Amino acid sequence: MTLSIELYWSFRSPYSYLATPRLVEIARDYDLNIDVRPVYPLAVRSGFFEKLNPLWVPYMFRDTYRISQMQNIPYRWPRPDPVQVDPGTLLAKPDQPYIHRLVRLGCAAAEAERGLPFLHEVSRVIWSGEVDNWHEGDHLANAAARAGANLAELDAKIEADPEKYESIIQKNQDAHQAAGHWGVPTMVFNGEPFFGQDRLDALLWRLNQNGLKPRGA
Repeated sequence: MTLSIELYWSFRSPYSYLATPRLVEIARDYDLNIDVRPVYPLAVRSGFFEKLNPLWVPYMFRDTYRISQMQNIPYRWPRPDPVQVDPGTLLAKPDQPYIHRLVRLGCAAAEAERGLPFLHEVSRVIWSGEVDNWHEGDHLANAAARAGANLAELDAKIEADPEKYESIIQKNQDAHQAAGHWGVPTMVFNGEPFFGQDRLDALLWRLNQNGLKPRGA
């Protein structure tokens, strides 16, 4: 029997980006369905940064760069940031030109059964440092094509019914919270949450307890 997990994931989370290559490998190697459920970043959907310990941001930068070096994953803070923030307060600005489209695209790609490849390819464009101005030109279109999706078609679906995709995002966020966590990436198996890219080994251990099989076995 094919096992399934839910993946709650954010385009603005470096930890989501750093977890994705291994999730792609797991999906490739095991008979496992990964239900991709994109959510808005905490900077947009909560007051997380209003009560943040000032040590959190410098530690996060140190930690994510360390993980990227250890796992040999190219990494640089995005240019531009998917969430536009006030540099003094780190609070999200009222006008957000990028993040709503990105999260809706992730939902549309998941709907087209290209969710995980889309997250993988698009997050690499945004986070790898290989390009500046990831939002311009054909960077996103080429990433979508590598994922087996058509960016223009996904955009057209969203433009035809934006409220549908906002509803999907809200349902994802509600399910994320109901599963027992608020951060990303969170993987959920049989109602049990596994938060963080450093919990993938624990997730695999639990899946193996429940009969996870290699693909083709």
